[in-house]
Amino acid sequence: MTDKFILWLAVVFVLITAALFLLQTWLFQTLGVHYEVLVAGNVVMALITLISYSLNRKGMTSDNPNVIVRSVYASTLAKLMLCVVAIAIYVIVNRTRVSKPTIFLFMFFYLVYTVFETSHLLRTSKQQKKS
Repeated sequence: MTDKFILWLAVVFVLITAALFLLQTWLFQTLGVHYEVLVAGNVVMALITLISYSLNRKGMTSDNPNVIVRSVYASTLAKLMLCVVAIAIYVIVNRTRVSKPTIFLFMFFYLVYTVFETSHLLRTSKQQKKS
C-alpha cells in the first residue's frame, strides 16, 4: 500500500479509543455501556478494515472492472457479518447483562470504519484514473 491509508486508519482508531477512554465513566453511568467490549470491538473493526482495504486495493489493479465491484461488496458484507457474529457472541456471553447502547455503539464503529474505507477507496480510484 503506497498511500497513507494505514496512517489515517491509525488516527481514526486512536481518536475512537481516546473518545472511549475520556467518556468511559459517563458512558457507563448514563448508558450502562461495557467499556471492554467496545475497546475490543474497536480493535476488531480496525483490523477488519485493514484487511478489507488491502483486498480491495488488490482488486483495483485488475483489468476487469467487475473485480473491484465484487471485492467492495464482498468486503462490506464480510465486515457486516463479522459484526453480527461479534454481537451474537456478546449477547450469548452476557445474556443477563446485555447493553443495547453497547451494541449500537459497536454498529456505529462499523459505520465509521466503512465510510472511512469507502471514501479512501473512492479517492484512490479517482487518482488512478487520472494517471
